Amino acid sequence: MKILFLAPLERKITPTVTASRPRVVFDLAMGLKQRGHKVTILGTADSRLSGIKVIPVIKRGFYELNSQFENPFCADISFLAKQAKMAQDISGQFDIIHNHAKPEFINILMSQNIKTPFLSTLHLPIFKEIDETLSMFPKAKLVCHSASAKKMAKKTKIYKVIPLGVDTRLYKFSAQKDNYLFWLGRLGKAKDKNGKFSDPKGVKWAIQLAKQTNSNLLLSGNVEDKAFFEQEVRPHLSKNIKWIGKVSFEQPLSKTEVAKIMRKAKAFLMTTQLPETFGLVMAEAQSCGTPVIGFKIGAVPEIITNNKTGFIVEPKEGIAGLKGALAKIEKINPADCRARVEKYFTLEKMVSSYEKTYQELIATN
Repeated sequence: MKILFLAPLERKITPTVTASRPRVVFDLAMGLKQRGHKVTILGTADSRLSGIKVIPVIKRGFYELNSQFENPFCADISFLAKQAKMAQDISGQFDIIHNHAKPEFINILMSQNIKTPFLSTLHLPIFKEIDETLSMFPKAKLVCHSASAKKMAKKTKIYKVIPLGVDTRLYKFSAQKDNYLFWLGRLGKAKDKNGKFSDPKGVKWAIQLAKQTNSNLLLSGNVEDKAFFEQEVRPHLSKNIKWIGKVSFEQPLSKTEVAKIMRKAKAFLMTTQLPETFGLVMAEAQSCGTPVIGFKIGAVPEIITNNKTGFIVEPKEGIAGLKGALAKIEKINPADCRARVEKYFTLEKMVSSYEKTYQELIATN
């Protein structure tokens, strides 16, 4: 098949970028190429994928260039519209077009005049406003990462649920664990009505758990606003609670470094307050044989098997629930964690699912 990917324009697509959407695009594109398909990407000019052609829409990603734009919001929308028009102009050269751009509905709108089969993967939670907009395109073929993400679509028709996949060769299994917890996430810049950082990924819960249980805790992630780190994280750092890597807008650790830390962690903490559409880090941790403790929000119950590959905590239980789960963590068999990923969440399964979906859409077009 000849496949055209509409890549997100926030960041480049390379082997080293760790943000979730570019990673999914990279892994899927490379997996399809390895199966003999010809993949082309419409994205940033500095994207690099071995053996895959990149057609540039913009020289670098929005996050690098927005400070140079007089009106970043309008500039971003302009480049997304340009990407959609470029896809329309070359659509006849491809068997299928796969949209990963953000927000997804810009290209969905522009695709209405494209005769080539057009598939869009929805990476963001389908909140009310997004649901309203997507429902205006009932013929659009939309894919979600999880059943919980699909459930958020009250008005929008979802074509299929395809879980994300983990590189099980990178996220290697280890039955031997060290005495530390691991939290990896984003320190968002959003604030509540009182002007305090809203902490959507729940780093404060992880810190509170470590303090109250006298646990060793390793923290890392991308920091959208350094004031969040300085006010809410740095004051709690100690010999037991450590921040790993630089404090930067982008994730400071490589995938290899993350995998190494995950492999030896006693537990991975998924204390997010958001309805994650999947939560790839949970699958990566389990691939390493590391159990996950997470709040019952979004796709968490679909990725973790409660009492077998980790523990699912009701949000209303708060710190008491997290402490109770941690007290039982030794009961989890690391081999069960790895087995769940191998059964449901490998890269090979994700690539096969999309390959089959492409073939279905081409056959019925």
